[in-house]
Amino acid sequence: MEKSLVKINKCRIENARGPVIDELTWEMKAGEAWLVIGPNGGGKAEFLQALDPAFGLRILPNTQRSGDDVPLYANLFGESVETVSLERAARLIQQEREEDESEYVEGGVDIGRTGRVFIAEGLVGRIKKGSALPEICGQLDAYPEVKLCGVQKILDRGLKYMSTGEIRRTLLARALISKKKLLLLSDPFAGLDAESRGILLDFFDTIAGKQLCDDKNDSTFPRIILSMERYVEIPAAITHVIEFADGTISFCGTKAEYEKIAQKKNAAAEAARKANYAEFAATVKKLSDQVQMIMGVENFQPESDVLVDMNDVNVGWGDHQVLRHLNWTLNRGEHWLIRGPNGSGKTTFMELITGDNMQVFSNDIKIFGARRGSGETIWDIKHRLGIVSYRLHVEYRMLGGTKLRDVIMSGFHDSIGLYEAPSDVEATAAEKWLALGGFGGRGDESFGNLSYGEQRAVLILRGAVKCPPIMILDEPCHGLDEQMRTKILDLLELIAASGTTTFLHVTHEPSEVLKCEKHVLELHPDEDPMFKILEQ
Repeated sequence: MEKSLVKINKCRIENARGPVIDELTWEMKAGEAWLVIGPNGGGKAEFLQALDPAFGLRILPNTQRSGDDVPLYANLFGESVETVSLERAARLIQQEREEDESEYVEGGVDIGRTGRVFIAEGLVGRIKKGSALPEICGQLDAYPEVKLCGVQKILDRGLKYMSTGEIRRTLLARALISKKKLLLLSDPFAGLDAESRGILLDFFDTIAGKQLCDDKNDSTFPRIILSMERYVEIPAAITHVIEFADGTISFCGTKAEYEKIAQKKNAAAEAARKANYAEFAATVKKLSDQVQMIMGVENFQPESDVLVDMNDVNVGWGDHQVLRHLNWTLNRGEHWLIRGPNGSGKTTFMELITGDNMQVFSNDIKIFGARRGSGETIWDIKHRLGIVSYRLHVEYRMLGGTKLRDVIMSGFHDSIGLYEAPSDVEATAAEKWLALGGFGGRGDESFGNLSYGEQRAVLILRGAVKCPPIMILDEPCHGLDEQMRTKILDLLELIAASGTTTFLHVTHEPSEVLKCEKHVLELHPDEDPMFKILEQ
């Protein structure tokens, strides 16, 4: 008989506020490779977090009823569990921000933990800031796990200065080097470039293939449970699928059985999308027209068609040059796709426009006709921007308890949180945008209680709410399930068609490239020149 590794029988999952999944029965046996899937907010995130003691959720047996099997929870992995996820990455960056001591450091910059220190902590535990580094730190460059994840070049960079893809690979390197027995990989391909995705897919199939042949729990390789937001790029080694929806298990069985059901569900969803598209488009246009009246678009839109102009831009720190001799112009109505490998400077490029990178002041960069540093404030610039980014997401998570309607209304005021009384018109518009995104009637819910994907969807609505002249989209679909992703991409196409907003869009996912994006800025850090301007 196959050995049971995790067994949950008639249990519930609780967080500090109470039950999040009322009843759960599931078993993972040796020789199985599991995929966890389901819509945003459906329960899969809570299920995975409950398996990792670091997240603080509990799996508790329900009261036994007459005739029932005995409720129980048995997990052979115990605390030897490590999670790699967007949620884990966001928590890590949030922790680094909270522990930042730049105001007390000579030179005014506290880089925080480096990738080298963070990965080493997977073996030796937390390393106190300022203390002598253990010998292992100097040896990491030679570790096969570090080479596999391709993080050798960023080991000495601060975690908070890494791109989304870089920090995901750093988390994976730490998970592998920690020798934990169970790895929970949640949407591991999000934010990774094509090369990194290929390496990770090969890694999963190799490790999963070994665990399929191993009927013991003493393998030198970790067990892996994979979670995905969408049923794409599923490794061949997956044998079983568990799906969550509305806080319950909606499917539990073999991969082959799930694929048959998924095909029918996807076909039905696509048919419903096509049937409802005209109504959706009319709603978006009506909302857009109303918002333009609120903002006074005749005063809100720039006078010139040149929205951004960069001349011989150079950005870097220390010996690391991120952007070199970049010349680029953004004209109104020209929607751009920004692409390149992880760490190529895409986020840095975007932050020169948003004002979140201070090297904008040492370069010749004009935004809406004014050179940065010529007297305008960052708020003068952000008033005309809609922003969806990893940085914004982390900052909003640090607030946590903001109501969803307040998150949307803060888009009118360019603030993280809402600190001034909104107008009745803004409040009405916020409720309509929430309904448009599938959050109707949920305006009083707390942002911090949403799943990572739901949070990202709300931030996209926040960025769109004022129909800004420029909308910065830095990996906007991270964490979105298939249904929400399709809705958001449709929404963005319709906003582009309105003619009021010009997009700058970073994504590694070809299926997320918008039809309106005819211009491409491609960054290649190891080439000269390091950028290419293409048409598609």
